[in-house]
Amino acid sequence: MIELPSKSRSALHYGWLIVLAGALTLFSCLGLARFAYGLLLPGMRAGLALGYDQMGFVSTGNFAGYLISVALAPTAIRLFKPRKTIVFGLALIAVCMLLISRCEQYLTLLLLYAVIGVGSGLANIPVMVLVSHWFRRQRRGRAAGSMIMGNGAAMMFSGLLIPQLTRVFPQDGWRYGWVTLGGISLLAALVAALVLRNDPQELGLEPFGEREDVPVGELVPREGRQAGSIILKLGLIYFIFGATYMVYGTFIVTTLVVEFGFAEVQAGLFWACVGLFSIGSGIGFGMLSDRVGRHRGLMTVYALQTAAYLLAGSGFGTWALLATVLLYGCSAFAIPTIMAAAVGDYLGLPRAAAAFSTVTLFFAIGQVLGPGTAGMIAEASGTFTTSYLAAAGMTALAVVLCRLLPRHQSTS
Repeated sequence: MIELPSKSRSALHYGWLIVLAGALTLFSCLGLARFAYGLLLPGMRAGLALGYDQMGFVSTGNFAGYLISVALAPTAIRLFKPRKTIVFGLALIAVCMLLISRCEQYLTLLLLYAVIGVGSGLANIPVMVLVSHWFRRQRRGRAAGSMIMGNGAAMMFSGLLIPQLTRVFPQDGWRYGWVTLGGISLLAALVAALVLRNDPQELGLEPFGEREDVPVGELVPREGRQAGSIILKLGLIYFIFGATYMVYGTFIVTTLVVEFGFAEVQAGLFWACVGLFSIGSGIGFGMLSDRVGRHRGLMTVYALQTAAYLLAGSGFGTWALLATVLLYGCSAFAIPTIMAAAVGDYLGLPRAAAAFSTVTLFFAIGQVLGPGTAGMIAEASGTFTTSYLAAAGMTALAVVLCRLLPRHQSTS
């Protein structure tokens, strides 16, 4: 067991080690388990003879599993605490990835990827809740954004690795890909078990950040009907993110290969660029929301995503594809960052876990509906253009909804 730093012996607050372990957790449970799927799809489509609709339903199965985990997470966190819940979720992901590498049938793939969705939720939800426990308000956006950098790093890693495996092993590259991802997820589970702690009090520490004297009427946790109204608004905003961002994440590589004639290695480099641009998206917009307010931060992100989806569906050619990669990457993980901070701000620390699980339920429902619907539309029309344009319409609506959130003034 590693020796834990004390407040007196180290200038580094242990909360930042929580962030590092959390980034590795997200690297695995979302960055690999979810975003690598789009890169593996062309190989799996050929190897298992999948149609566009089946590809979409497999992705939807993953999100259905995530939806189940959202319902289970509050109870799991209460009974087993975040640390054990996260470790279990990562181990479950690793085992299922290794089994998918041996998969021969569509239904087996669908079932295993759905269980990976359960593991993803059991790891992701409690690790994001830890932000509210380990950091005070004015540091939460930066901490959550730093943690979410793990997603972008995983996208870069998979975008560079998986196409090379496919090139070296034309028939079974996707299988070697799943084996590699499973091994990394086992390592992430081990690190989480060693490093993560449920609460600063376990180490005799205070949350990181300065105590602040809050002006009357500002940053006071909402109660009763007012709290319910805020949760509903946050939930609808998060629903739109869930319904739109994985339409792009699931199908953009297939769009590049099938509709634009890109080689898989080229498409993988595009995806790696998405990951590169996304690494700073969480921390950048998290810090922005710390200063200008959660609602303004959310509005800015959704405006960028609207432009990205419009360009993806525009048919304007290579320059539009380059622009959409930049816009999507720069904003890819900003919404979860701001949402994790907003829940703690609006509803207070005692309600953070339950409230984050509730708004994540909306997000998960959106994920279930989005890719499956987009896959059916593409199967019927032979193109993903309509799906990208529909996503742009939804994110434009989200910009309007974000204006309805309470305005908090910065106290820094």
